[in-house]
Amino acid sequence: MGIWDTMAGVLVTMFAVAFGAATLLPLQSEIVFTAFQIQAAVPLWALLVVASVGNTLGSVLNYALGWQIPRFRDKRWFPVTEEQLEKAQTWFAKYGKWSLLLSWAPLGDAITVAAGVMRTPLILFVLLVGFAKTARYLVLAAAVAGGGELLS
Repeated sequence: MGIWDTMAGVLVTMFAVAFGAATLLPLQSEIVFTAFQIQAAVPLWALLVVASVGNTLGSVLNYALGWQIPRFRDKRWFPVTEEQLEKAQTWFAKYGKWSLLLSWAPLGDAITVAAGVMRTPLILFVLLVGFAKTARYLVLAAAVAGGGELLS
């Protein structure tokens, strides 16, 4: 019996992949989520909660990194140019906190980093990002279920 045959193994794997996928790592949590949903090794509600929490916490890491960017912007080794940083700040200032509802989208990682740079209040950040990430997994689960009973 492999780790993915146990409930704990499935949930730990889902959390780790969802967390990593929300960072700058090249991971796709939707593929793992779908595979585990089809496998039905754990209740769907547990999979939804673990994926949503992991993905939201990964975005909190991005936020924390963004919060630290101004501290390092003068360093020669810093990978972001002043122009790129100003462009991101201008974009976030224009579209603001509501752009965090797109944190699940392909460029969502950059939005969560920009939110940290722009000092978005953490509670607001977690509420908007958590909502967006959870809604994305709910839509995905419904699509995989074919519109059938989601939380059975």
